[in-house]
Amino acid sequence: MLNVSQVSLQYGSRVLFKDVNLSFQKGNCYGVIGANGAGKSTFLNILSGELEPNTGGVSTNTGERIAVLKQDHFAFEKSTVLETVLMGFTELYELSKKREALYALPEMTDAQGMEAMEVESRFGEIGGYEADSSAAVLLKGLGIPEELHTNFMSDLDGSLKVRVLLAQALFGNPDVLLLDEPTNHLDVESINWLEDYLERFENTVIVVSHDRHFLNRVCTHTCDIDYGKINIYAGNYEFWFAASQLAQKQRKDLNRRSEDKIEELKSFIRRFASNASKAKQATSRKKLLDKMTVEEMPASSRKFPWVSFKMDREPGKIVLELQDVTLDTGEGGKIQNLNFSLGNKDRVALVGEYDILKTAFFKAIAGELEPTQGTIKWGNTISYTYFPRNNDAYFDTDLSLVDWLRQFSKEQDETFIRGFLGRMLFTGEEALKSARVLSGGEKVRCMLSRMMLSNANTLLLDEPTSHLDLESITALNNGLTAYQGPVIFCTQDHEFAETVANRILELTPQGYTDRSISFDEWLDTRKGNRK
Repeated sequence: MLNVSQVSLQYGSRVLFKDVNLSFQKGNCYGVIGANGAGKSTFLNILSGELEPNTGGVSTNTGERIAVLKQDHFAFEKSTVLETVLMGFTELYELSKKREALYALPEMTDAQGMEAMEVESRFGEIGGYEADSSAAVLLKGLGIPEELHTNFMSDLDGSLKVRVLLAQALFGNPDVLLLDEPTNHLDVESINWLEDYLERFENTVIVVSHDRHFLNRVCTHTCDIDYGKINIYAGNYEFWFAASQLAQKQRKDLNRRSEDKIEELKSFIRRFASNASKAKQATSRKKLLDKMTVEEMPASSRKFPWVSFKMDREPGKIVLELQDVTLDTGEGGKIQNLNFSLGNKDRVALVGEYDILKTAFFKAIAGELEPTQGTIKWGNTISYTYFPRNNDAYFDTDLSLVDWLRQFSKEQDETFIRGFLGRMLFTGEEALKSARVLSGGEKVRCMLSRMMLSNANTLLLDEPTSHLDLESITALNNGLTAYQGPVIFCTQDHEFAETVANRILELTPQGYTDRSISFDEWLDTRKGNRK
């Protein structure tokens, strides 16, 4: 169990949260949610002891161990993969090193012999003899093949390092497990494996994630950071969202009824205050009016952008055709002999383990990469707009956001541009800041604004959900669900893919598969691949 008592944190005049009192119980998984900047990762750092709050503190039961998903991907470069995982259980790792040192002695003194016996006893108690095999099982489940277990961390690419650090956090059955965005850089099989693992985990899990499907599947409780407070609610994200929307509606309805009643009382008082026969009633209503208040709605940090895609003209029956297309990514990956036809009702999720192949496909159909063979042809009635995975080049400018967006708008009036930016959460002075200094999430919202202004009848989106908070992902998800034109997209967000796609195109170095099925149906075909 982990207890939070009277915890407050603020930076200058900005209060993230105040007087927080919470208890995280064994057997529960808590999903920490809140807008970008609300303090989710900061709260996890307080729970782990890496950050001191301004007031209050965090405590656990005696002897309980907290494990944290490390964020420094280069902290273990000189260690092997397997050793890095073992380091997640500090006591066990230190005992293994002490054990090795004792048995390396040419001979032991009586004291050293007694120490060796104590080390062996404790080493066995905490699972030391099964440590290597347990670590290997975790690594395999997260997609790290056995031949890499003895490699140094410096030999691994970024996505594999993240998986090793996740295995490190999971290793040794910690009493409290703190995970900040654990599904980042995981493929769908690894995410499914992690979901299964956490569903079986018997201790306490506290997790920050922007993946709604993940939160819905693993979380028993939702820990919401908003209004300068942190509250725990029973139920997963979907249950919390429905309940919070209902509670907000009820507060608004109550306020509206109070406002109507106040106006009715004021009207009566104005009409009859000077009427002798009604003066007593007017005075009575005046007393009632003085007691009535309208509940002030607190300012939420949670805001939803407005995402809506419209088209200037309906697309024709055939939108896009690829015939015998071969693409060379230039980085050792190839797509060969691809034949693909996009219809005007198709909503294609591009899937596959190799991001480089998916991005090459997008670049090719967007005219940024020439095929080494074959033809790519768009229909005569088609206009498309493209969201690239890497959009930094669009923001290599000192233009203000107003002037940046004006480049992509037929309507040049500043009032229109600022209004559009406001609906995408760039209000007031934020609309005048330089495009060069935007965060990752802000860049995504700007790129989506650019796409909406195009009124294109075909959308191409390469990982649009990266860097977005839950509210922005939900808004984009709803916008694409409502859009009537064809879409090709890829995303790591399970719910996004399941609710938008009606067709799956899987790209691998060995070839491709093209099926008119849902994302969940495609996942079912993948089951058993890692058994």
